[in-house]
Amino acid sequence: MVIHNKLVRDKIPEIIEKSGKKAITRTLTQEEYLSELDRKLNEECAEYQADKSLEELADMLEVMYAIADARGYSVAELEQVRAEKAEKRGGFTDMIYLERVEE
Repeated sequence: MVIHNKLVRDKIPEIIEKSGKKAITRTLTQEEYLSELDRKLNEECAEYQADKSLEELADMLEVMYAIADARGYSVAELEQVRAEKAEKRGGFTDMIYLERVEE
């Protein structure tokens, strides 16, 4: 028996069952869900930092979309806010590293 105690993608229990094993699951409360999404984002970020793969980057994005939805925002709203911030403050494409600000 392997204990995971973590939020997983919706089809993971089905995949486990198809492999001949039994997945023991429960449905989280909304409060637990929000907390586990935050924990999952940290997990996915650490996995991305470890191998820098596009797959891990996509996992981070999936979790961010789920967080937005769970907090009552649409992906379109998230993208709108991102675009507005990029318009006002720029993105990160110019690779600017701020060393200091002198008075």
